[in-house]
Amino acid sequence: MPTIARLPDLLISQIAAGEVVERPASVLKELLENSLDAGSKAIQVHLEEGGVKLIRITDDGCGIAKEQLALALTRHATSKIGSLDDLEHVSSLGFRGEALASVASVARLSIASRERGASQAWKLKAETHAEPEPAALMAGSVVEMRDLYYNTPARRKFLKAEGTEYAHCADAVKRLALTRPDVAISLTHNGRNLLQLAPADSARRIADILGDDFLAAARRIETTAGPLNLGGFAIDPTHASEAKDGQYIFVNGRFVRDKVISHALREAYRDVLHGSRQPAVCLFISIDPALVDVNVHPAKTEVRFRDSRAMHQFIFHALQRTLADNRGPSSFESVTVNRENTANFYPAADYAPTLRHQSSLGVAEPAAAAYLAFARAAQNLDAPAPTSSNSQFTSHESSDAPPLGYAIAQLHGIYVLAQNARGLVLVDMHAAHERILYEKLKTALDQCQIATQALLIPAVFAADALDIAAVEENSEALADLGFQIAPLGPNQLGVRSLPALLQSGDPTALARALIAELREHGITQLVTARRNELLATMACHGAVRARRQLSLPEMNALLRQMEETERAGQCNHGRPTWTELPLSELDKLFLRGQ
Repeated sequence: MPTIARLPDLLISQIAAGEVVERPASVLKELLENSLDAGSKAIQVHLEEGGVKLIRITDDGCGIAKEQLALALTRHATSKIGSLDDLEHVSSLGFRGEALASVASVARLSIASRERGASQAWKLKAETHAEPEPAALMAGSVVEMRDLYYNTPARRKFLKAEGTEYAHCADAVKRLALTRPDVAISLTHNGRNLLQLAPADSARRIADILGDDFLAAARRIETTAGPLNLGGFAIDPTHASEAKDGQYIFVNGRFVRDKVISHALREAYRDVLHGSRQPAVCLFISIDPALVDVNVHPAKTEVRFRDSRAMHQFIFHALQRTLADNRGPSSFESVTVNRENTANFYPAADYAPTLRHQSSLGVAEPAAAAYLAFARAAQNLDAPAPTSSNSQFTSHESSDAPPLGYAIAQLHGIYVLAQNARGLVLVDMHAAHERILYEKLKTALDQCQIATQALLIPAVFAADALDIAAVEENSEALADLGFQIAPLGPNQLGVRSLPALLQSGDPTALARALIAELREHGITQLVTARRNELLATMACHGAVRARRQLSLPEMNALLRQMEETERAGQCNHGRPTWTELPLSELDKLFLRGQ
């Protein structure tokens, strides 16, 4: 019978290292967290060969006393927690007391440190088990790791190419730099200085790391609800890309990957992203430490919320309200990145942003006569286009124009051209009307108030036996959606009424699309899980079609409805509905002032 034996301490540490030290970036993350917890204001990172040969962290933190250097290298030794209550209210980045011991078991580790106010710095090499030696060092610490996995060659074989390992290390530095814009951070690799970040405000640090393009294309978020605070930026849907690595989410200053938050992100962007595009965000969540468990995984990149549903709803609604504002980034005031003018999104103890959302654009009223024309056109936008029209209300001063301006022309029956205070606005009229109808249908269905429009002559179309059976079995559910469809023969169906919002659409095409969805998914899914997809399909078929000539009042009515509609910047498929060309851009095209 095999005997049970206690494992040697070194082997225990090496097993623990397998959880903490996955690659050089894992070591770098742990060491950087220690430097930040030590109150450092300047950190220098030196790497060689992607961090495999050397990782050296130099900081100006509080330092470690001579008599505690050896203790810092032992397992489960930490200054950050001392009781269960401390563990349940963790506010530091590192706290488990395993990192240095784990690193020392798979690499050559040394620490040189000098406490603030101490007369001497001391250095200790982990592998020698000797007494600390005097060292020349200003206040702070230098932690040096050399030859990762030198004593466990099997693990070293799993490391990737130098460039790959360096990329992971650089990403670790950038993530931590995002949380602490007040700390100066530099990164050197193989003697080349590749990153130099001076202390800055949050927006400037985000721009330095994620790029000015991200900041210019993102929407700002500041909101609070009870113990939850959220600040940061979320990409405007129009500018989203297919990159899957653009999500930076921090909880109490800690970078996390959390399924609850990721799902809330996907749901918030569901109606506004085109194709396989992904939402890029940089979000800082502040929460009472007692309401989140950060002791879920040794790498500390996973957390568990005491009330996951509340967190999901908070993130979802905050993002949804931000995206529902139908202004694109181009119509926002430009984001300032000066220290004096920008809020700090780092979730410090005194960080308590307030909710700043606007339900609509606050449309400026035009002249009375024009307003009446717009109102009449808004009611008749879904009716057949008039064959002729009188000369219209187009000479408004651009300074008095509402956000999307006043229509001046229609281009190829597809685009509406309008003039606003900033320049030229171009609108895809079908995509814009599609979003308007979609949002109206959602609201009407939620309130069980879908108005119907009876057809004087039923729209008759050919149908097979399964189509007819689907209609007969679900006639009440179809009526709830505003449709009255009935068999008119053994191989025919007729549309007798349809939602009034869709009266300008093709009744036959609408009915065929609805029946196809009904046969594929069943009525239960259509009114629950796939409800919005169904309404989006209906809106697409009911929206004003390309090549239809609109009068100026109709075009202006479309613009005013866009300004009053949530998420009007994108159609139901995530395509942009409008764009803006400022006068400055137009001047560049024609070299004005040059």
